[in-house]
Amino acid sequence: MTDQLSKVFAALADPTRRDMVARLSVADSTVNELAEPYDVSLQAVSKHLKVLEDSGLVSRTRDAQRRPVHLENNVFDLMTKWIERYRQQAEERYQRLDAVLEAMNADEDANGSDLGAASATGSEDTSTDRRSRKGA
Repeated sequence: MTDQLSKVFAALADPTRRDMVARLSVADSTVNELAEPYDVSLQAVSKHLKVLEDSGLVSRTRDAQRRPVHLENNVFDLMTKWIERYRQQAEERYQRLDAVLEAMNADEDANGSDLGAASATGSEDTSTDRRSRKGA
């Protein structure tokens, strides 16, 4: 059996269902209201809602003759916790990478100034050696 988080991400993989969730985040809607902006049948919208319902993202209630679809916030808490855990891990990796890059830059700066001084000293020594050989 697939875990709820996998069902939620699978349900949100479809752009029509993501749009429905975005619209339901503003207010509860009926199937007819949700179907209005799409050029699909009510049956297709109902199938999308069934996937969202199976994932736990939405629920349907009865209000007299009206059957509004309601967005379930607790599922977003589950998703947020999962995403936050991996965001923190990625942030820690970036911080370690930043520290390594700073250390490498510091070493490069230190070695670069030492090499520059050594090459300047080495070139002076070479020219002195040439002069002494010519005079000899």
